[in-house]
Amino acid sequence: MKIGIDIDDTTFLTVKAMLKYADIFEEEIQGKTISRDSLGLIKNRYYLQALYGWDDKTKFAFFEKYYKNILEECTILPDADKIIQKLKKEGHTIHFITARLMNIKDCDTETITKKSLKDFNIPYDSLDLHISDKLSFCKENGIHVLIEDSYETCKQLSDNGIKSILMTTKMNENIETNEIVRVNNWNEIYEEIEKI
Repeated sequence: MKIGIDIDDTTFLTVKAMLKYADIFEEEIQGKTISRDSLGLIKNRYYLQALYGWDDKTKFAFFEKYYKNILEECTILPDADKIIQKLKKEGHTIHFITARLMNIKDCDTETITKKSLKDFNIPYDSLDLHISDKLSFCKENGIHVLIEDSYETCKQLSDNGIKSILMTTKMNENIETNEIVRVNNWNEIYEEIEKI
């Protein structure tokens, strides 16, 4: 089976590093200390604009300054490495499909991502970065199932006959859904793939 896997907040915990540096950046531009638990305030994928009120120009200035640090500091979700290794050993092909940003000054997203995967001994057959239309990508590349943290993406795939597994995060935990398989960890992901 061709298994598609998202990276940020599905394989690696990115949001924690993102918020750490977003708070630092907000202090730099506001000139005052930020003291809050931003993680608890996240409700959707547009959290940088919602939490900080940044316009696109400010958001991209933030990425220019801190995106490299964020990617390098991401930690792996528990058991992600072991389960992906197991799936690969069982004969599945592993395809990382991510919307990670490219063309950020002084940040080689591809090299950093490959290093992270190598450091955790995560096998894969392909790595595709900056994929914003995951439905088209999955259709064109024959992906059978996508493991993803975006409810909108999972719904879009489900509506078009492609299986998806939704990793529960702060951004999607309040969305009620019966048509999409929801999991809380990588062991549950493995159980769902076994059913397929």
